[in-house]
Amino acid sequence: MSFEYLALLAAACWAFGSLLSAQAATHLGAFAFTRYRMLVAMVLLWLMTLFNNGWQTLSSESISLLALSGAIGIFIGDTALFAAMNRLGPRRAGVLFASHALFSVVLAYFWLGETLWGLGLIGSSLLLSGVMIAILFGKRQNEQHQWESQQHGISLGIALGLLAAVCQAVSTLMLKPLMLTAVDAIAASAVRMTTGFILHLLFLLLGFKVARSLLPLTGRIFSLVIINATLSMVLGMTFILQALKHGDVGKVAMLSSVSPVLILPMLWLVYKRRPAWGAWLGALLTVLGTMLIVGT
Repeated sequence: MSFEYLALLAAACWAFGSLLSAQAATHLGAFAFTRYRMLVAMVLLWLMTLFNNGWQTLSSESISLLALSGAIGIFIGDTALFAAMNRLGPRRAGVLFASHALFSVVLAYFWLGETLWGLGLIGSSLLLSGVMIAILFGKRQNEQHQWESQQHGISLGIALGLLAAVCQAVSTLMLKPLMLTAVDAIAASAVRMTTGFILHLLFLLLGFKVARSLLPLTGRIFSLVIINATLSMVLGMTFILQALKHGDVGKVAMLSSVSPVLILPMLWLVYKRRPAWGAWLGALLTVLGTMLIVGT
């Protein structure tokens, strides 16, 4: 399967996973929910790695790089994103985080010499514009999150949102040279997930109140955590690493950033809420951009 479709599959996994995460994240709190799903993903990834002997492809150098990538992208990036959401709300924080695709293109140009020209550049511009429009104008006024009425801490929230985007871009970029080697994508995901979980667990053990569960873990909530972890962190992240084996960082980042658009028809189907005009426009631009990127 080509890297373009692997990146789009990752975006679909993230979109469907996020659709199922709302109840569990609200019940446990963002940090506790992330910690539990990291634990589940870590166990599943290591079981898969042991089954296919992927651990044999890891070296001390690759483990160090993967651990650093996990610390930057999964721990620092996710923590910054949740902190941004607390100050800006999910919609505005989502727009800022979507800029990680743009950061990936810029960093890939300076670091790896990758360039986007012609139809690829036009497609990327349309795709990124579509994603941001869909997030920014994809909800009706009566659906706005209560956090978005808050006006305090906006500057810090913007800085945290951009930090999350940069961390996502940097962590992905770090993996490109490594994924060109024989390193197994599942084993690589397992190392990154283990690093993120250990750091999140340390965050809890150090006594940070925000890391504690809001409500006790129940069987139903844990089942939602398992589904989300399997889709978003096991399948989604493994697809991305596999895509990096064959594709440019910029294109992979662009195509994998369409999850906010893919979730719109899912929300319509599940909650019977017709998307607003901005969602339609954003989806149209995203589809056109995707077609141009895949076609180049």
